[in-house]
Amino acid sequence: MDSVFKNPQKSIKSTGPKILWITPLRALAKDIRQALQHFTDGLNLDWRIELRTGDTSVTQRKQQLSNAPECLVTTPESLHILFSLKDHEQFFKNTESIIVDEWHELLGTKRGVQTELAIAHIAAVSNKELKVWGISATIGNLNEALQVLIPWKKDEEKVVVRANTVKKTEIETILPDSIERFPWSGHLGLNLLPKILPIIQRSNTTLLFTNTRSQTEMWYKEILNKMPELAGVMAMHHGSIDHHIRIWVEDALAAGKLKLVVCTSSLDLGVDFSPVDTIVQIGGPKGISRFLQRAGRSGHRPGVTSRIYFVPTHSLELIEGSALKTAEKLGIHEDRQPIIGPLDVLVQYLVTLAAGSGFDPGKTRNELMSTNAYKDLQNNEWQWALDFITSGGKSLSNYTEYSKVHF
Repeated sequence: MDSVFKNPQKSIKSTGPKILWITPLRALAKDIRQALQHFTDGLNLDWRIELRTGDTSVTQRKQQLSNAPECLVTTPESLHILFSLKDHEQFFKNTESIIVDEWHELLGTKRGVQTELAIAHIAAVSNKELKVWGISATIGNLNEALQVLIPWKKDEEKVVVRANTVKKTEIETILPDSIERFPWSGHLGLNLLPKILPIIQRSNTTLLFTNTRSQTEMWYKEILNKMPELAGVMAMHHGSIDHHIRIWVEDALAAGKLKLVVCTSSLDLGVDFSPVDTIVQIGGPKGISRFLQRAGRSGHRPGVTSRIYFVPTHSLELIEGSALKTAEKLGIHEDRQPIIGPLDVLVQYLVTLAAGSGFDPGKTRNELMSTNAYKDLQNNEWQWALDFITSGGKSLSNYTEYSKVHF
């Protein structure tokens, strides 16, 4: 199957990375790159570790295609964009290993399905016997997570490795002075701000997590109004902020130059900010694992206790705070249920392949059915996807200009 798109990219002539490290966050990708480069330099390995995310410049991306690093740290979306390049198979033919970081964050999402597809495709085009690792500190259904990651492997080839150490976490709920006057819903938690300010003052560095970008901006504004002396040592971090500012905030955090950062989930996974000693969570974190991941940004060293304050925004979240403490004490993490057969992801993937080197329907379907997400792909579903990308299907049959792919 050939794409009607004319690809402006030249054919990829060089072989690509030996190792692919997939992360769900750009901030985590940057942190991983630095740690890996430090590690390889310490072993006197002449390896380059590079990033390929939405923040990577066009110039850097072109250079990677002609002179690829030994290890490429990327996200699921950026990895799929590589599949749209002509002769991308050449780029992945020497890939030996794929590490999927924070697998719990991807599992159970369509980004996780993208990751499954990427692994299956690279396994098919690589000349090497692909080795795959999934990394997670907070996942309940470990065995199922392993099966979803590498379903084509035999059971005797699959191994679960667990750490013996137990991470200590201190959780404290900030309670209102009067429960009777505490709202039932629809609030941002700002009425408890006077109780948060002393925590910020006595901590070296605090990360204050909110659940939305607008809430982040509101808390940032209110804290700065109450504590104007924080100007210059306080920052904000979320996905809509210019990437140059985000990088500055991350570097300043790591260097211990900031006393407070108000942020969203953009900083809640795996990132190592050693100076951070206190976490504040505003409102329900929407999950035990997410809460403990955020708690783990403080005391991010072996043997050091993490400290997190839970700030309920309404009365029902008082119950949630109690449940979070119980779950942490019992070592409970949620199961992440994998998504099965999303057709929108399938269509997007097929168009991506068609825009690059094109694809053979028979071979591609075999690749798809080697994944957990599409192992039960039915004939009618497969034919529908092919019809949709070639003619628009029944719903778009009157739009002749819709045609994107042809045999």
